[in-house]
Amino acid sequence: MRESSLLVDLKGEPGINCNGFCKFCYFRKVNKKNPKPLGCRYCQFTFGCDYCTYSVREINGDFIPLPLALMEVQSSLLFKRYKKVNITGGGDISCYPQLVDLCKYINNMGLNIHLGYTSGKGFDNIEIAKNLVDYGVDEVTFSVFSTNAKLRKEWMNDKNAETALKCLKYFCEHCEVHCAIIVIPGVNDGEELKRTVSDLVDWGAKAVILMRFANSEEQGLILGNAPLLENIKTHTVEEFKKIVDEIHNEFGDSIRVTGTPLYDPITKTPFALADDENKHILERLKNKIHGEATIITGNVAYPFLKKIFDETSVNVVRVNKDIADLITSKDLENLNLKDVKETVFIPPKAFVHDRVAEELLSRDGIERIVVRGVEQLTLDGEVSGVYSKKEALEFEIKAFEELIGMINFFGMRKR
Repeated sequence: MRESSLLVDLKGEPGINCNGFCKFCYFRKVNKKNPKPLGCRYCQFTFGCDYCTYSVREINGDFIPLPLALMEVQSSLLFKRYKKVNITGGGDISCYPQLVDLCKYINNMGLNIHLGYTSGKGFDNIEIAKNLVDYGVDEVTFSVFSTNAKLRKEWMNDKNAETALKCLKYFCEHCEVHCAIIVIPGVNDGEELKRTVSDLVDWGAKAVILMRFANSEEQGLILGNAPLLENIKTHTVEEFKKIVDEIHNEFGDSIRVTGTPLYDPITKTPFALADDENKHILERLKNKIHGEATIITGNVAYPFLKKIFDETSVNVVRVNKDIADLITSKDLENLNLKDVKETVFIPPKAFVHDRVAEELLSRDGIERIVVRGVEQLTLDGEVSGVYSKKEALEFEIKAFEELIGMINFFGMRKR
């Protein structure tokens, strides 16, 4: 498993500090002039906070200056030892003007560097990649979309497409590279996707995550910016799972393939506990449940959680939102409360103010206890790729034991 690294956030904003929006960017069309708070767990006495008003929209301001970034690193090292620095940002860090200088300074402190989630759109010279590797970059997370430069130019607004791909190839040859591909039907899927993954294998990338394109509110565009693209019918969850399986079956011996929101063919996450081969472990966990409660979740997690809590005193109810962490108050407004018990668990990251959630889930006259559940019950494809099958299962067992403890504490006892 991956050791913890020091996170340095360079800030910056999508569309501004990334050489322009990609056509499929989650933050395209977001209204930043008059942002309305969604409500969340971080709101205190008032509705709305920096996180659910500004951070969720990546309203971060410009990149922070180099001296401030270095100060963050130096001050953090006073309290804890790290071996690696993870450089990230709301903008594309390849567009950070002093990126090479920053890496050189960090490397002089004896630390290696992970470039977190860059598309490479800011790399206009192969020498940049070479210098970054010389200055301690040994891990890169790279948003590829396609190794077809023409597609990158058109869909990623990448004026340096050929050079960006050359830099990616150089990183693959000299670093541990994890690639991400947002898959758009009829654009970069099918044979085009296979050609891209084949290139990544040839270049030496370690892993690739396929990401389902979201184009509607129920698929996750909760910032009032749907649809991102007109006349694009996205893959269903099952269709997307088949794509992940197909790519894994063809290339899995040479590169780790995962998908989000579904799935990791090796660890069987998300929700490996629902896999039949772990039935004996699941039965043992079920026997520990003594409380009654309802778990509210989204479309993707629902069939797994329903199977996990089947024949227990816990029932699972879904709203019409694919990703449970992106549930909003609107979803709870539309929820039929007839199957909701007196203790209700909602996702910890749901964008709903606690007081609003209590009001909406008690609007039928039954006063319900609303609890935010365990921070993370399972592993998404974005992180599962660095876990073994055993580690992923152990992670879930620990998480569900914690959730069961909360159910037994807050839930109404069985009669």
